Amino acid sequence: MKKVLLGLLAIGFTGQVFSQIIKTEQLSEVTVFATNYKYLSDMNTKEEVSIPVELLQRKVAAFDVKESEFYQDDYDTYQINFFIPEGAILAAYDADGKLIRTAERFKNVNLPKAVKESVYERFPGWTITKDIYLVNYQEAKGANKKYKLKLENGEKVVRVKVDEMGNFL
Repeated sequence: MKKVLLGLLAIGFTGQVFSQIIKTEQLSEVTVFATNYKYLSDMNTKEEVSIPVELLQRKVAAFDVKESEFYQDDYDTYQINFFIPEGAILAAYDADGKLIRTAERFKNVNLPKAVKESVYERFPGWTITKDIYLVNYQEAKGANKKYKLKLENGEKVVRVKVDEMGNFL
């Protein structure tokens, strides 16, 4: 019985020793293209962005027109719609897959801290009941972000527009 246990123990240790042998392989070269990095850097500034919005924006930036079913050599631009329950993005790409412009609209997203503080400072006692987040991105101009807010205080209703830094428009 001792011989059987010692034999199993020896087999167990040899398996561990052989599993640690390092194998080296030559991997093929990988090229990474950051085609739409400017869009992502304009979208992700210091403000907190709602998670569904950020995920959809990342999907827009990573979309490859050349690999899509819509791609044909004849067209110069492609307009692609992206949807989630919270909103949508209409994106325009050139023939090389570079993002030219977007029009984005989202409802009832998590507002940045600067927007909330600014609204509650100017309208104490009011509550934000609805919000719409609008973004217009153009490659040459960058991103223009604003929030349309519906405020209520009892039966009173006020609608205001605020930029991403909390400045009233």
